[in-house]
Amino acid sequence: MNFESLNLRPELLRAVTELGYENQTPIQERAIPALIAGRDVLGQAQTGTGKTAAFALPLLEKLDYSQRSVQGLILAPTRELANQVAEAIFQYGKHLGARVLAIYGGSPYVRQIKRLESGVHIVVGTPGRVIDLIEKGALDLSSVRYLVLDEADEMLKMGFIEDVETILRSTPDERQTALFSATMPTVIRQLAKKYMRDPENVSIERKTLTVPAIEQRYYLVDEGSKLAAVARLLEMEQGTSMLIFVRTKIGTAQLADELQNRGFGVEALHGDMAQDARETVMRRFRRGHVNVLVATDVAARGLDIEDVSHVINYDVPYDAEDYVHRIGRTGRAGRTGVAITLVTPRERRWMRTIETFTGQRMTLGKLPTPAQVYALRESQFAQKLENMLGESDPGRELSVVNTLLEAGYDAAEVAAAAIRMARAGEAQRPVEEIHEPKANPERERERSSEFSRKRSRREEPGMVRLMLNAGRSHGIQPGDVVGAIAGETGIPGRAIGAIDIHADETFVDVKEMHVDHVLKQMQKRTLRGRSITLKRA
Repeated sequence: MNFESLNLRPELLRAVTELGYENQTPIQERAIPALIAGRDVLGQAQTGTGKTAAFALPLLEKLDYSQRSVQGLILAPTRELANQVAEAIFQYGKHLGARVLAIYGGSPYVRQIKRLESGVHIVVGTPGRVIDLIEKGALDLSSVRYLVLDEADEMLKMGFIEDVETILRSTPDERQTALFSATMPTVIRQLAKKYMRDPENVSIERKTLTVPAIEQRYYLVDEGSKLAAVARLLEMEQGTSMLIFVRTKIGTAQLADELQNRGFGVEALHGDMAQDARETVMRRFRRGHVNVLVATDVAARGLDIEDVSHVINYDVPYDAEDYVHRIGRTGRAGRTGVAITLVTPRERRWMRTIETFTGQRMTLGKLPTPAQVYALRESQFAQKLENMLGESDPGRELSVVNTLLEAGYDAAEVAAAAIRMARAGEAQRPVEEIHEPKANPERERERSSEFSRKRSRREEPGMVRLMLNAGRSHGIQPGDVVGAIAGETGIPGRAIGAIDIHADETFVDVKEMHVDHVLKQMQKRTLRGRSITLKRA
């Protein structure tokens, strides 16, 4: 459906057209009419599905622009996402004169307070800073008519849910609420039940998560060889711009320092950096002054970066959805992209979980050899030399050569010495040894077969697939699974569908109406003497 079918204000339609939007995405088709009609909306959708426009356009459609009080409040987990959403809303509402303010930690209070005093229609902020400004008496939410929780599951992960509830209690009961989340854990559903009124449920299938244009590769390396491995890959991959993901802030800074010491154009991005420093790093990366950015998941969330050729997972993410968010940074706008993951031997099992989640297999790659790295360096140097010979006047340099020849030196030796001097900087970029554990062909075949079995069977209609962290190797039988779930939760056995037991995990289908109850009741349970966890597959 096109946007004209929504009967939006002409100013909104003009902005949408200028931004190049043509047809609505699935989340927009379902959420926008409901929100314009005044319904609360509970939306399950990933980053990149168009959810910002899905909640922003109805908000802008319904604002009273003659009033300067805060009528719309959007809560976001990170300053980057808050900035991105605020900028998007400004672009959508620029012909309406919408006044939008992003508020977040790391930016001076004075500037934000002055903007609030001057009057704004919409505030986009992180929970912590929103509460700070409420407590300072600078942010009045009594006029809020429209509230959005964006990436609610990320706010849960980051420990913001209590802050979110505090903010919700500070807004009028008659407000309209929209909640968007990539996943719907029990806490988020409870939050929705408590603070939303008969919400319209909008869910976009997970099949939209992955991008076929992304080539997904992994390399088996020991933990101590990761730095050497990523250095070789940076030389050989020749990407236009690369994002390297590391789990921790300390690890991010350390990796960036090590790569800088080896002569790579690298910058770090993590949560401890001052906002001005972060913005400078992003500006340099976008302009191509550096082509490698090392970041944490939290620091990179919400960043709007075009034309990233490679994503490298220096550390395997703990969450399969974080993997999807990471690799989704490349392969955008119809371009191809490469996603590379460094996997240690003990992480192979988690890698299989990620493959099951995405529905795509990663290809085992062979790291470049030292000979290949040296050969590429020499080829690149020779090309630069040829370019210089064809474009520049040797001038004074040629007179130096002639002087050396007249002194009796051989021309070839002079050239070789000059090249050695020109390439002296390569000494800081050693091609270090890498311990690359050998892949077990039999295990790879088993992985391929297991992957195929998992993907060949979808859950039955009306059922939801759950995953249990125990399988054949733990003595699990189908009767154990049915007995444990039915016995602990009280649901009838007929509510349990197909059971698929693998070596280390088990998949079981449960009727959708019972899923939340089952997940809640099965916490901290044991099966065959083993502590188990049950979660959505």
